[in-house]
Amino acid sequence: MEQAKNFILASGSPQRRALLESIGYAPKGICAANIDETPLAGEKPLPYIRRMARAKALAVAANMPGENILSADTIIVADRRIIQKSPDAATQTEVMKLLSGRTHRVITSVCLSAQNGRISQKTVTTKIVMKHLDNTEIEEYVASGEWCGVAGYKIEGMLAGYVKKIVGSYSGVIGLPLYETKNLLNGAGIR
Repeated sequence: MEQAKNFILASGSPQRRALLESIGYAPKGICAANIDETPLAGEKPLPYIRRMARAKALAVAANMPGENILSADTIIVADRRIIQKSPDAATQTEVMKLLSGRTHRVITSVCLSAQNGRISQKTVTTKIVMKHLDNTEIEEYVASGEWCGVAGYKIEGMLAGYVKKIVGSYSGVIGLPLYETKNLLNGAGIR
């Protein structure tokens, strides 16, 4: 087993952990942040996602002083509408109808609160072109349950068969843009 790197992952996402491990950056610990993720009145997607990633890092750093804390947050944006985790199948059905046949954006912001107090952050936007989904495809996807616990959908599962084009970071759509994340960690001396 590979040696863990000197940082705490402020996320309970198994996808983020697996992505980090795939490039040799297993965290030495995991401590999911528990913060209010409600958008502020009139808040636009980019400021919102940056605020969430930073708030998660700072919340965990407050409880773990002297540690390097890596956090991330991902949202889907259709026009200017922020799409987050669906609480139920009916909501997810509406999300799939909204995304069907459209180009939308997946935005992931990554934040590193270094042990020296320095905050570094990168935000990556990826465009997704989705095919038109008929009612049967939407029903099958919602019934699969793959969308549970993630913002909108899992690109690495059944939905991959409905994506016509990706422009940007595939790993960012899963939840962690690896190039930018590795650069943040390297910048803090974590190699």
